[in-house]
Amino acid sequence: MIDTNLEMTDKIGYLLFKKGIIDSAILEKALLAKANDNHKIKRNLAQILVEDFNFDHDRIFREVAILYAFRELETKPEEIPEERIESIKNMIDQADESLKELMINHHVIPFMYDERIKDKLILASIDPTDRYIPRIAFGLNAKKYEVIFIKKSDYEKLIKIILPPENEFLKAMEEDEDLFHVEESDENVVDEEELDSEINRSALINLIEGALIEAVRKGASDIHFIPCSGKKTEIYMRVDGALQLWHVQESTLPEAVVAVVKDRGKGMDRFEREMGQDGFIQREIDHHIIRFRVSVLPVVGTEIKNKFESVVIRILDDRNVIRDLEKLGLTGYAKKAFVKAINQPQGMVILTGPTGSGKSTTLVAALYQVITPEVNVLTVEDPVEYVIEGARQLKIGRKMNFEMAIRSILRHDPDIVLVGEMRDKETAETAIKLANTGHLTFSTLHTNDAPSAVARLYKMGIEPFLIAYAINLIVAQRLIRTFCSKCKKRLSNFDESLMSAAGLDIAEWRNHTVYKPVGCDECSGSGYKGRMAIHEALYFTKEIRQLIVKSGVEVDEESIRIQAKKDGSYNLRDSGLAKVKLGLTSIEEVLSSTSDE
Repeated sequence: MIDTNLEMTDKIGYLLFKKGIIDSAILEKALLAKANDNHKIKRNLAQILVEDFNFDHDRIFREVAILYAFRELETKPEEIPEERIESIKNMIDQADESLKELMINHHVIPFMYDERIKDKLILASIDPTDRYIPRIAFGLNAKKYEVIFIKKSDYEKLIKIILPPENEFLKAMEEDEDLFHVEESDENVVDEEELDSEINRSALINLIEGALIEAVRKGASDIHFIPCSGKKTEIYMRVDGALQLWHVQESTLPEAVVAVVKDRGKGMDRFEREMGQDGFIQREIDHHIIRFRVSVLPVVGTEIKNKFESVVIRILDDRNVIRDLEKLGLTGYAKKAFVKAINQPQGMVILTGPTGSGKSTTLVAALYQVITPEVNVLTVEDPVEYVIEGARQLKIGRKMNFEMAIRSILRHDPDIVLVGEMRDKETAETAIKLANTGHLTFSTLHTNDAPSAVARLYKMGIEPFLIAYAINLIVAQRLIRTFCSKCKKRLSNFDESLMSAAGLDIAEWRNHTVYKPVGCDECSGSGYKGRMAIHEALYFTKEIRQLIVKSGVEVDEESIRIQAKKDGSYNLRDSGLAKVKLGLTSIEEVLSSTSDE
């Protein structure tokens, strides 16, 4: 029971409970943690909820700001005038190192002096209740000060503008006078001594380490190292789904670049150049542990002596894990169906789409909605992308492969299971069996849309009756680029040929405010910055199940599509066009990412 005197004993807890942001169970646990807090400086309930219970920082501290009448910074970081940015930089630069470190560690920015009250410093903080704020104000020689609340996401953007992080490896590489130059060799084999001398160059190590840091800071999903003839390697980064050339390394053997990548990671053999290899790298970057998955494949070169290999490094940043369903971009029928499906005690939820469409992100977010200490959550993934708190993630290796793990999982008393991918009949049958025997099961498939996932399972040899009654929901997903907020412009004239080819009525679209990409420095000239998901949800209603059970030689996908539309589902294209009408993306982006089915 919640103490009737809660409002008197903990105003923050009372407010969050009354607003329905936390329930009574969480409140009691948080109050107990507060009472037993061993921190030198006692934390308030808001700090405990964010630090110990993983609540969204901005949601909790916005309520704290409202409760204690702290103003909120409403200006977007990218819209703050250049002279204000320079003024903030000057204030920070004038502080001694210990004070500067204190400000950074406690996420406080000396924002400006009040224009109306002389000598009054305005400090922006992600936690206006932070007890170190008076010490920071005193250190800045502020006679008077006011604290305003800044969202954590806005703080992170602003601090990058004010104090852009330095890439020490790239700086060291630029300062290295040891140029990458080697003598030509006429032999038709790789000269291992020449290669060793290049590998041991500190500048090459700095290049690889610098690329890892830069990719994380750019928000890239992958780094590509592409060997070229003439002792050249091109390095690309995939940002918002598109590859961008980042650096060309010249006068260096491509084999040396690849060898350094292999040496910097684990599980790879520098001297093996004729078979595929998978490896792993882990680094602490900007105070966060970042994992990198490395794939090395031999490729054909133009020169006989070269043994070229292509390298792709996937960046696994746990900060990108979404725990809040609201941030997945699910809307309308898709959101309603998704919430309903994952809250069933049993059955299967399948995410489908091509590689890189965000399926894993959505599934992990779904898992976080159902993980509690009362249930046993097991995952079988190869490879594991994100560490999921509260789940037991089975370790795949030489002694227990994916298939063995799948067979063993039923004997490990699961309540909820995540099967990374249904890659064959055996895996699909086991996943279906789990869903049919009282387990909530999550998995993925590679198909173009939700109805074709049904057909894929049928062709794998799964009985129509099992498909119909084991599955709760199939969600097809794509990622589409969103406009750069700084440069998008209203579209005045529609491309008639494009609209006609897509079957869109120009007259109807003129009733909506539609934008087009322009391009600026902020978005590297693309007109787009960031991505969002669009969804097609096929919830297994009674009518859908009957259509599947009646399948003959093959599944009637078109009948399933028609029934899904009657149930209220949007296909992927319609889902994307709805985002266009909200001013989030362009018609061209949606058309290029979806089919017209």
